[in-house]
Amino acid sequence: MARFGSVRWVAGLGGIVGLIVVWWIAGALELFGGTIPTPWSVLAEIGETGSSYYVDNFSLTVELALRGFLWGNGLAIALAVVVILFPPVEGLATQLAILSYCTPIIAVAPIIQVAFAEVTTMIVFLAAISVFFTTMIGTLSGLRSPHAGSLDLIKVYGGGRFAQLWRVRSVAALPNTLAAIKIAAPAAVLGAVLGEFLAMPETGAGPAMIIAQQSGNIPQVWAIALISGAVAGIGYAVVAVIAKYATAWSNGTAAGR
Repeated sequence: MARFGSVRWVAGLGGIVGLIVVWWIAGALELFGGTIPTPWSVLAEIGETGSSYYVDNFSLTVELALRGFLWGNGLAIALAVVVILFPPVEGLATQLAILSYCTPIIAVAPIIQVAFAEVTTMIVFLAAISVFFTTMIGTLSGLRSPHAGSLDLIKVYGGGRFAQLWRVRSVAALPNTLAAIKIAAPAAVLGAVLGEFLAMPETGAGPAMIIAQQSGNIPQVWAIALISGAVAGIGYAVVAVIAKYATAWSNGTAAGR
């Protein structure tokens, strides 16, 4: 098992190195009309511009993405719990989740911009709607995962749906819920950046990228895009670490019961 894990790490590292080499060659040969800079030119641009520029812009983006992440996941989990406690609302809840997933953000953005005068509120909303469907479906699947025998045991001892939810379903739902939240973390960053593209606040990754595009600063466009990807990856990794230990605890608790 340890050997398999080592091979997987080596394969992943080899893939990253290979991708960087291909990127470097494409940049050096000025393929696609010179729109692909070399990795060195991107790093040089970051150093020349200064880290404070990126910190100032990404601090707002991360804050708005985090707020949207918390709101979207919180509402999604709450709605999944409501469905379990009051099954007749499942049809409406599922349709709402599907609607949030299928409606293009670019179509929703103007409506939200009119409804909320605050630009940041619109960006938070778009980040929240980007994570809602995934977390709601994942949580609902997890809440329904307990064995029927465990639920029947609670019922035999006089417990109702609330007792089943608290003692059995909430623990069993952790793996599925956290798996969905892992996917939601990068989605929240994407939703926030897209929201900034549309709303154009004074600072943020979105406005910074638009300014770089308009000025023809291709290395800076790539730098902002890569940092955005790194932020999304960090969000995924943080949730993945939490999920690893929470899932182990959940499985141990479920086995103990």
